Amino acid sequence: MNESNEPAMAPGSPDLQAWRETTLASSVRKMPARQGTFTTLSGLPIKDLYTAADAGADAGASGDAARGIGFPGEYPYTRGVHPTMYRARPWTIRQVAGFGTAEDTNGRYKYLLDHGETGLSTDFDLPTLLGYDSDHPVAVPEIGKIGVAVDTVEDVRLLMKDIPLDRVSTSYTINASAFVLMGMYEVVAKNQGVGKEKITGTIQNDILKEYTAQNEYVYPPAPAVRLVVDTMEYAAEMMPRYNPVSVSGYHIREAGATAVQELAFTLAGAHCYVTEAVKRGLEADFVAPRVSFFWDIHNDFFEEICKLRAARRLWARMMRDWVGTKDPRSWTMRAHCQTAGVSLTAQQPDNNIARTAIQALAAVLGGTQSLHTNSKDEAYQIPSEGAIKIAVRTQQILALESRVADVVDPLGGSYYVESLTNRLEEEAEASIRQVLDRGGMVRCIEDGFIQRQIADASATYQRALETGSEYIVGVNVHVEPQGALPFEPFVLDPGLGERQIRRTQGIRQSRPRAEHAAALNEVEQAARQGRNTMPPVVRAIRAQATVGEICDVLRGVYGEYRAPIVY
Repeated sequence: MNESNEPAMAPGSPDLQAWRETTLASSVRKMPARQGTFTTLSGLPIKDLYTAADAGADAGASGDAARGIGFPGEYPYTRGVHPTMYRARPWTIRQVAGFGTAEDTNGRYKYLLDHGETGLSTDFDLPTLLGYDSDHPVAVPEIGKIGVAVDTVEDVRLLMKDIPLDRVSTSYTINASAFVLMGMYEVVAKNQGVGKEKITGTIQNDILKEYTAQNEYVYPPAPAVRLVVDTMEYAAEMMPRYNPVSVSGYHIREAGATAVQELAFTLAGAHCYVTEAVKRGLEADFVAPRVSFFWDIHNDFFEEICKLRAARRLWARMMRDWVGTKDPRSWTMRAHCQTAGVSLTAQQPDNNIARTAIQALAAVLGGTQSLHTNSKDEAYQIPSEGAIKIAVRTQQILALESRVADVVDPLGGSYYVESLTNRLEEEAEASIRQVLDRGGMVRCIEDGFIQRQIADASATYQRALETGSEYIVGVNVHVEPQGALPFEPFVLDPGLGERQIRRTQGIRQSRPRAEHAAALNEVEQAARQGRNTMPPVVRAIRAQATVGEICDVLRGVYGEYRAPIVY
């Protein structure tokens, strides 16, 4: 590990004029501002960026501040990964969808796009997440319940029907079987005529956090990480604009972690993926630029803003100084954020609209690249159309009415914000080093170290709620009798499972058997020989192999994981 002796706040360029003439000018040539001038509602002009000099500080103080936090689009990226941030283009509105069959979710996609969503995100049902086909005995009760059911590439074709994949980016929230879904997405995109250089989107594919938080894993950690590296290597060559891993702090935080733990364990996981790729012989700068991140935005408004700022700065240092990458694209922490599902309450569910709006504002002020806002009814069900429209409108009000998108990093330079950013960075770095000193993420998962840290934090917060030292309005303070629910119930079609099974079994009966068997054998041989599994997986997908069949082949090679007892 090539460590630097630089302080936590590595210096950026202190010269604002130089930043305007180089970094900013280059960015504006590629993507001009979305309007000619920006003003307050009173007509006062709004500059693109403010520094200490704008508050009347002398040149020395202004230079010191700039050296500490840098400028947007420049190392260490405290103030944002892009020089113009939202002045050129607002964040992507990316609401998650996924239920029933592919046709059901495709209909929800179109509803969201019709109401102003600018990117798609997909949840999958439990059988798909765990690598089972819909007609597997353990799968039948769960078909389409918490996400969309996908068994074959035909399901993905129907899922993306009429969605132009060269213009609309799509995120897939899936991990243990992510390598199969990424291959299916590539096949469908290319069948649409989309060239490899135009395929965009993201697949979560962060298997490490499954062992520490969400528990939807299949294989042991070490071979599962190898599969992630397979996808990173494959995507860099075959889909260079696609993000093959979105390292997720979201589920870690939802499991009860603190903001510091979310930062630390997420960045430690990302460091693991990049360094494992380097061990394979890949250049870090070949894979690191397409690593993206997914963060939870919880109730502590300023802590969440500072968490994103600290994450950008710490990731930049880790990639530049610890890993030794040279490409500035490897240093940028590109973020998708989602408001905190765990903060939604079944009691007084209309309160969730306010919670979500405040959390969304924190994500924007923290500099996210895309955002999902939760719906008020998600403590009960898959979001109803009415509730999800309110969630979309919340983002549109922020983008179009509040003017928070008109200035870059408006909280930059605040005494409290900068101090808290520093503290979060320092605490998270100390935790990451503790993980590395104990042998790294895989070792810390296998011995239960990270799971215990999260469980302890969760228990501490729960005790605070039960003793009244933390508040949740409508739950332990300002409690009211529960009345009628202020939203329409979401009801799944009871016949969806039968339809899904019938389609999958029909494909099994009609596909070329010899080609299918040969393709699955190639997958097995690649896994046993330590070769990249993705090329044979894609061939198996083209031969109509199912998610369950491909995952079962690797179950035969890697085995299945059983978690340690944490306490």
